[in-house]
Amino acid sequence: MRVIRKYANRRLYDTQQSRYVTLEDLRQLVLDNEPFRVEDAKSGEDLTRTILLSIIIEQEQADGDAEVFSNDLLAQFIRVYDMAQPLPLARYLEQGTRLMMEQQQRMQDQWQQAMRHSPMELMRELAEENMKFWQQTIGQATGNGVKDDEDDDSRS
Repeated sequence: MRVIRKYANRRLYDTQQSRYVTLEDLRQLVLDNEPFRVEDAKSGEDLTRTILLSIIIEQEQADGDAEVFSNDLLAQFIRVYDMAQPLPLARYLEQGTRLMMEQQQRMQDQWQQAMRHSPMELMRELAEENMKFWQQTIGQATGNGVKDDEDDDSRS
């Protein structure tokens, strides 16, 4: 895993390439699916989450028309932290985002294959997958659902 060191002067140093990098450089590593860890140069503390959040903030500010996080959504996130029993929000967001990205990729692939299904069939399949995902997610939250994909396969 690539190690990036963050110095007191707020500069980021890529130990693999022996050069200073920017948040934009780290954003590109994320887009390239290259794993990295950002650590404090003095203490070794893992700062990766903080840096990733900084990249998101920079992205949100750079393209105001394409906001991903509305003010209402951010306020709801803050409320989740204040709950007596916080929701397992990270898991839901990770699963939902993964599902969305997989569906986006599949849609692009299917369009490139000259639409072997009609557009209505494609939308029906996506709607069915979304429904299964949310039923599974709600079931996990209530303890009544399928635990994971393996359990789902075993019921067939």
